Amino acid sequence: MNTREQNHTEAVTAFIEDASNRSELERTDQFFAQQMMEAFSDRQYGIDEIFAEGEKATARIIITGTHTGMFAGQAPTGKSVRITQFREFRFAEGEIVEHRGWFDTGTLLPQLQAK
Repeated sequence: MNTREQNHTEAVTAFIEDASNRSELERTDQFFAQQMMEAFSDRQYGIDEIFAEGEKATARIIITGTHTGMFAGQAPTGKSVRITQFREFRFAEGEIVEHRGWFDTGTLLPQLQAK
């Protein structure tokens, strides 16, 4: 028998792996979220870790892509990047009822700089 946390982990995994949810994964409250979609047009999403407890789960998602468009004032570099996204999910009666995400720009921006 699965625990509630196992069920939530499976639901989050299914949500992230379902390609029809990509627009949801790209939506954040950060002002540059739209730029992310335009600057890294070949984005791929992978699950790094999921932590579930009670009615909440947090996923660490790794996004890989190529810098092909303007981002945060930085012209396209053609560099491959690895972006960490964190996404928090809230459950009610076993269903995802709310989620929000944010990108780790602290590790992204240095990847775009010239060496």
